[in-house]
Amino acid sequence: MPTQPSFSFDEVSSRFVTAGPVVSNPAPTARAPAGGPSRGAELHRHKHRDRLRQRFTEGGADAVPDYELLEMILYRAIPRGDTKPLAKALLKRFGDINHVLAAPEARLKEVVGVGDRVVFELKLMQAVGHRMARAKVLKKPILSSWDALLEYCQTAMAHRDLEQFRVLYLDRKNVLIADEAQADGTVDHVPVYPREVVKRALELNASALILVHNHPSGDPTPSQADIDMTYAIRDAAEVLGLVIHDHLVIGKARELSFRAEGYL
Repeated sequence: MPTQPSFSFDEVSSRFVTAGPVVSNPAPTARAPAGGPSRGAELHRHKHRDRLRQRFTEGGADAVPDYELLEMILYRAIPRGDTKPLAKALLKRFGDINHVLAAPEARLKEVVGVGDRVVFELKLMQAVGHRMARAKVLKKPILSSWDALLEYCQTAMAHRDLEQFRVLYLDRKNVLIADEAQADGTVDHVPVYPREVVKRALELNASALILVHNHPSGDPTPSQADIDMTYAIRDAAEVLGLVIHDHLVIGKARELSFRAEGYL
């Protein structure tokens, strides 16, 4: 009697596969336990993710360390597989979760396991964090929301690898009407043009400005170039009746206020 091919359903790949010809009275063969290693690994992964989600849901961010928070951020980029090793590798490379989210794409991709999808999820989270911090200060009186302003500047700039110069434009009631990056520079210098800063203030009908730039070195102590540039902008602004409330230099762990330090 001719043998007939038989088919079985592969639960891992969700397709039918040829199992081989049907023979009468086949010799007994060893069979892998039901659920095999692949299925076991998948079940373990699902249970681990469910436990993390439950711990986060019940206890909030304080209930999970940074590497587990990063694990969960990576779930959508890596829907199958263990994200813990990559989360730990990223933290080991960049130091903390803020530095991971702020790291340039090229540097992120130097870590084994990081591709376009991982970069997208990390940058998406960074953008959400920036928008949330910015929402606390935009269209609000800055001088009465100073702590929120410092938090926003730290979130947006403290972990950048290159210097960036920003200007916060305020109306006559000191409400923030615009927050704009004027220039990006190198690790220790950013070009700033006082004429362009003042020109933009006039376009926005601003009455006051707060200058902000970061020091990638982490030390917010202003250089002589920082001081000279601040005075050049102040002098140009005063001619047009614009007030420079402050110049903030953002370091990794703290910020420096020109006003508080007596420079303005």
